[in-house]
Amino acid sequence: MKKAYVFSGLGVDKRVFDNMDFGDLQVEFVDWITPEKTESLQQYALRLSGCIDTENPVLIGLSFGGMIAAEISKTMRCRKTILIASATNARELPALYRFLGVLNIHRFIPAFVLKKRTVLTDWLFGITSDEDRCLLTAILKDTDPLFLRWALTAVLNWTTNSSPTQIFRIHGDKDRIIPLNLVKADYVVKGGGHFMTVNKADEISSVIRNICASLQ
Repeated sequence: MKKAYVFSGLGVDKRVFDNMDFGDLQVEFVDWITPEKTESLQQYALRLSGCIDTENPVLIGLSFGGMIAAEISKTMRCRKTILIASATNARELPALYRFLGVLNIHRFIPAFVLKKRTVLTDWLFGITSDEDRCLLTAILKDTDPLFLRWALTAVLNWTTNSSPTQIFRIHGDKDRIIPLNLVKADYVVKGGGHFMTVNKADEISSVIRNICASLQ
C-alpha cells in the first residue's frame, strides 16, 4: 500500500480534506510544528520532513502545504509530489506578494483581522455556499495566529527559484490567490478556486487516485 503525507494550506487545516476520497492510499495528515521566529520556508520544510519515516513517499500539498511539499521533495526522493492550488517556487506567486513582503505590511495587521472570514476572503477562496463559509469561519477561528503570521512572512519572503521533479499539479481556473496563468498545471479544474478540495473534492480525488494507481 502506498503511503501519502498530506499538508494542508495556510490558515486552514485537514478539515479541508474531509470530502476527499483517497482510495487505497495510506494517508497521514501532517500537523504543523512550531516555527522558529526567523525561520525561512525552506528551513521549516527541512525540519518538518523529519516526520516522514517512509522511503519514496507520495507527498500531497494544498496551497501553502504544497509549497512545503515542494521544498521537502527537493531534499529527499519522493515517488510523486502532488500540488493542489500551489506554487513550486517564488516566481509563480503574484508580484504583488513579493512587493508586500518587502514592505512588511502584513506585520502591522492585527491577528484578529487575519483570522476573520470576510467578503474578501470568500472571494479570494472562491466560496459561494453557506456550508463552505461556516467551515472556513471555524477553521480560521482555530488557527494559531503566531503560526499564521510567521507563515505569511515566510511565503512573502520565499526566495527559491528551483522546482522539484516528479510533480503533478492540479489547479483551478478560478483561483484568485495563485492565478492559473502563473503556473504550469498538469490538470485544470474547471470552476475550481482555492477552496476546491472542499467544493470540487470528487474530481480532485479521482485525479489523485488515478495518479497513485499508476505509480510503481
